[in-house]
Amino acid sequence: MEQAMFAGGCFWCMVTPFEELPGIHGIVSGYAGGTVENPTYEQVKTGTTGHYEVVQITYDPAVFPYSRLLELFWPQIDPTDDGGQFQDRGTQYRTAVFYYNEEQRLAALASREQVAASGRFEGPVVTEILPAPRFYRAEEYHQDYHKKNPKHYKEDRGQSGRDTFIAKHWYK
Repeated sequence: MEQAMFAGGCFWCMVTPFEELPGIHGIVSGYAGGTVENPTYEQVKTGTTGHYEVVQITYDPAVFPYSRLLELFWPQIDPTDDGGQFQDRGTQYRTAVFYYNEEQRLAALASREQVAASGRFEGPVVTEILPAPRFYRAEEYHQDYHKKNPKHYKEDRGQSGRDTFIAKHWYK
């Protein structure tokens, strides 16, 4: 098993694209990259701790290669927005691909170049490719939020503008 970590704005919205796929063995919502140890959601949501909201994915690369994870990641985000994602604004909602080894780093850089060269976007791709920092698991109520609170999740996602953006820029 290996791990991958992605920041794509709200971590609730970053779980569903990866779940229930062969070779994916776990998806955990959490925080990474900040200056506070064991941060809480209340701290991270202020945007003052330096953390990103992230998902950490445990996967079997023999069944589901890292390149496929990247192919699923990019169409979930606006890679040109460095101020957050959709309705979620602030540094905690920035996008990033965090790598655990050189193979992941090179694959992430190549995939970002492909996205930038795709002609889908007017502005530059600003999603960072960074070494994986320490991961902190988010509070339990954030885990599988879409299953625990489907009505609120659906309403929040619908209002965010994420799906409209995805349809316009990724699946036209």
